Amino acid sequence: MKAAITLAAALCGTPAFAAWEPTKPVEIVVAAGAGGASDQMARMMQAAIQKNNLMKQPIVVSLKGGASGAEALMYMKSSEGDPNKVLIAYSLIYMLPLSAKIPFNWRELTPVSVIALDQFVLWDNSAGPKTVKEFVAAAKAAGAPFKMGGTGSKREDHVLTVFLEQKTGAKFSYLPYKSGGEAATQLVGNHTESNVNNPSENLEVWRAGQVRPLCVFDKERISYTSKVTDTQSWADIPTCKEEGVDVQYLMLRAMFLPGKVTPEQQAFYVDLFHKVTQTAEYKDYMEKQALKPIFLTGKDMVQFLEEDDAVNKSLMTEAGFVAK
Repeated sequence: MKAAITLAAALCGTPAFAAWEPTKPVEIVVAAGAGGASDQMARMMQAAIQKNNLMKQPIVVSLKGGASGAEALMYMKSSEGDPNKVLIAYSLIYMLPLSAKIPFNWRELTPVSVIALDQFVLWDNSAGPKTVKEFVAAAKAAGAPFKMGGTGSKREDHVLTVFLEQKTGAKFSYLPYKSGGEAATQLVGNHTESNVNNPSENLEVWRAGQVRPLCVFDKERISYTSKVTDTQSWADIPTCKEEGVDVQYLMLRAMFLPGKVTPEQQAFYVDLFHKVTQTAEYKDYMEKQALKPIFLTGKDMVQFLEEDDAVNKSLMTEAGFVAK
């Protein structure tokens, strides 16, 4: 991930204004269920665009999480030339074609911009172990594998679970749910012992004292220092490497149009999402959801995607999730 992270630090200049603009409502397509991180981000962007009058036409959020997100990918693939649909993408665009052999390649779409990087956190119930060391010991001592909730089979959460097993020797029973919100609910209800949700997906239940963050799957801590709970900020959560479990993973949040749109249409959305990243709504969301702000477009975005694709393919292969 080093090259990808280095690229992530680079910011592009302000894009040129595009003459084209939509003449009917624009659909933000979410490849996940309600309540998850992608849904939350889509609704933040919807609010930022509307409140700041960044576009004349309204934005609607369309949830297409069917078939583990394949519904959204194939919907975008079949919408060639339609500039009124924008996909909010994440590592699903690399992983699902590998694990499910669906006929989709992100290169068939039109890249617009990378707008954030998402970190992952190992969480347990607040009544559970207080440290990674205690958590691993409890998992090893359990009569049955610890239940790990996640979003989708053979995806980011599942990959992280496999690497946790490899690094710790503990065993987990991975349970895929429709969204990170559902995975959080299952953890609060003690139906699972843990999950590896994004910060945004467990934020409210952490604030309510129902779950505990044990470590961050990154080489560095989350940067935000404002208190989230009465006693902790995001920056207070140690990295998993600090806790003796060297597992790292970052996930892109990026915008894509269907294939075969015009350069003017692509330019409009590059400009639109650049403006979104300048809004108070975006900046507030980045901190509250503990996301890494970023804006990549053009050649920088394509280079990032190519390198990130290679990283994800390597992880999927090592985890044994690539379909034969």
